[in-house]
Amino acid sequence: MYKIFLFLLLFPLTLFAQTENKVYQDHIQSVRLFPLGTEVYGQLDAPVVPLGSSKPLILLFDDIAYDPEQYSAKLIHCDANWEKSQLRDNDFLPVFNEFNVQNYTYSINTRIPYVHYRFQVPKVTKSGNYVLKIYRGRDESQVMLTRRFMVYENLFPVGAAIVPPTDTENRSEKQQLNIVVNYSKGQVMNPSEQMTVVIRQNQRWDNAKYINKPTFLNESSKIMRYESFEGDNTFFAGNEFRFIDLRFIRATGVNISSIQVEEDRVEAMASIDAPRGREPYSQYLDLNGQYLVFTNDRVSGNHDVESEYVLTTFNLSIPQTGQPVYLIGALTNWGASKESRMVWNEKFNVYQTTLLLKQGWYDYQYAIRESEEKFETYAFEGSYFQTENEYEVLVYFRNLGSRYDQLVGYVYLQPNRRRL
Repeated sequence: MYKIFLFLLLFPLTLFAQTENKVYQDHIQSVRLFPLGTEVYGQLDAPVVPLGSSKPLILLFDDIAYDPEQYSAKLIHCDANWEKSQLRDNDFLPVFNEFNVQNYTYSINTRIPYVHYRFQVPKVTKSGNYVLKIYRGRDESQVMLTRRFMVYENLFPVGAAIVPPTDTENRSEKQQLNIVVNYSKGQVMNPSEQMTVVIRQNQRWDNAKYINKPTFLNESSKIMRYESFEGDNTFFAGNEFRFIDLRFIRATGVNISSIQVEEDRVEAMASIDAPRGREPYSQYLDLNGQYLVFTNDRVSGNHDVESEYVLTTFNLSIPQTGQPVYLIGALTNWGASKESRMVWNEKFNVYQTTLLLKQGWYDYQYAIRESEEKFETYAFEGSYFQTENEYEVLVYFRNLGSRYDQLVGYVYLQPNRRRL
């Protein structure tokens, strides 16, 4: 009994709780999961698809290696809080829940060799939250990466709008989402127990809002409103994202101060950044924290296998502080990767971190850690109501006697869309 207890104590994260977006091995790079599309910009879209959609989700990732590995994939169904649900595999999959990742291509004439993998996520029969797990061979303890995705069904019509915050003191800095849900197609006896509304800003999970109790409920019309006056549905608007252009290695892109091309590697130095919280708001195009893999050095080629990897150093010029500074965005998995924490360079009086990035266009911001999982950019980036952000509203419903949370409604909002 003691040995069993010790096993459960030591290995819960590696075997049972792999339900976050995470890359577990340093040689796995450029992980992207998105709905299949025909344009390069499709890789910016959130991994959310309707149940029964003809457009599958595609996983792309690189393995920094000379030879391919045998990788396997598995799906994990989760509840609204991203804990493993009570469903068995055959409840949401018509086939055995283990798949071979067989589609791979070698990089072409790159200084750092890599193998590019592509995997099409199998269709599921239930809506809700899912985690895609990739592991070596048939050994689930050798996890390479995990990625979250969502499958929704249009059961509860959802309406949402971005409005000025009810809190007049912070109206110039925040954005509020008011949400309306029509639950006439479900038996909602206890909204606080059966319903969960989740709001995401720019595909981030660290600052997502979870709302269980509606502000107003009309039983005759079967309408619930989420219009909290206490900030439950309010976000700091932040600022437009900083960016670097790594599409070139023979020339310096925008916000790149230098590029050094060696026989076995490419190194880039980003321009030195400074805090901009006190500057007037400036509007420009960005990717809302995401990144694009793209090369302009081989325009007619395949960006996925012909793009170089570049050791890229970021610089933030501020006085040294006792509080850690982080680089956040999709490039660091929103602060989850160890490279997101910056290090003080006494010689140049800047905070620095170096990332291995595939050629492309990368958005980022600087932040401090507000809690174990949440990052706050206000101190370095400021916050302006005019900032263009993208929001998602996900509505979960636990039917009476059910063993899982259905994702019964989904809305994507991007007012004043100014995506690059």
